[in-house]
Amino acid sequence: MSAERTGGEESIGDQDAELLRAMHDEHGDALLAHALRLTGGDRQRAEDLVQETLLRAWRHPDALDPHRGPVRPWLFTIARNLAIDAWRRRSSRVGEVITDELPEPPQVVDEAGRAVEAWTVAEALNRLSPSHREVLVECFYEGRSVAEAAARLGVPPGTVKSRTHYALRSLRLVLAEMGVTG
Repeated sequence: MSAERTGGEESIGDQDAELLRAMHDEHGDALLAHALRLTGGDRQRAEDLVQETLLRAWRHPDALDPHRGPVRPWLFTIARNLAIDAWRRRSSRVGEVITDELPEPPQVVDEAGRAVEAWTVAEALNRLSPSHREVLVECFYEGRSVAEAAARLGVPPGTVKSRTHYALRSLRLVLAEMGVTG
């Protein structure tokens, strides 16, 4: 692997980017499942953990040498160590902050407003084409990744990405037609 240097910062070359893609394709799903367990199911933190783990692998190409053994256990160890470091950083923060200002009163939840909002979104989704509606449901309501949605819908990941893009554009137009501004 080569690291191109620009102004003291590392940047990923085409060959390195391809290697990272290959590593993600080969180990990404297993690594994400492991990271989800490490983060207590927090998908955002788990995805960040996977990204940081793959970045560490890129920075330490010697660990990827097949003569040293399988890569996946090393990646899992790196992910675990990163999760522990993040947990330690979060738990070492001061728990109490003293200020001279009174705290804001808690927000009152407007259940009627939330119900109307949910109905409006459901109605807008019903006005979309079936392919646009199903990709939005898979990615946003079911919380699936592009790869997971692609597998469930039986289409390539690139199709999921483009459908999501066009589905969101269509959804904005439908909501505008319904008089929803945002």
